[in-house]
Amino acid sequence: NMAGVIPPIFASSLLFLPATIAGFNAANISGWLQTVVALVGQGQPLYMLLYAAGILFFTFFYVALVHNPEDMADNLKKYGGFIPGMRPGKRTAEFIDYVMTRITVIGALYLCFVCLIPEFLIAYYGITSFVMGGTSILIMVSVTMDTVAQIQSHLMAQQYEGLIKKARLRGARR
Repeated sequence: NMAGVIPPIFASSLLFLPATIAGFNAANISGWLQTVVALVGQGQPLYMLLYAAGILFFTFFYVALVHNPEDMADNLKKYGGFIPGMRPGKRTAEFIDYVMTRITVIGALYLCFVCLIPEFLIAYYGITSFVMGGTSILIMVSVTMDTVAQIQSHLMAQQYEGLIKKARLRGARR
């Protein structure tokens, strides 16, 4: 998932905007704003549909802003890297864009799935003890994976340091 937790955060922020505006002026809410707030309230079918659409949109929007295939292809070419079977330059950028689009589709669907499961559990099954949303789950999983990766890299560094000490190479700490 190349977009991270940004798309669900943006999508939910936009969906909470009508309720926030209505909350500022609760005494003088017009009829159409009350209807919009009721239809786009958390747990409503329209809310879930717009939430999924917002996640899909913001996933592609964020990936398009942050990851530029031409820059990736230029960096590969500049540092001597290549993709087997692809010519450096425009052809590599097209291939990276092709692969990135397919990865983004899978990542967007994954984000929708993870973020909508808690909404369905709360709305349709009445599981009120389920207080974590999809964004919270995504953050916990990504932090856990990052922590495990850091621990593994630290252990590998310690292992290499021990090998250098055993070999008594010049320049090694003693």
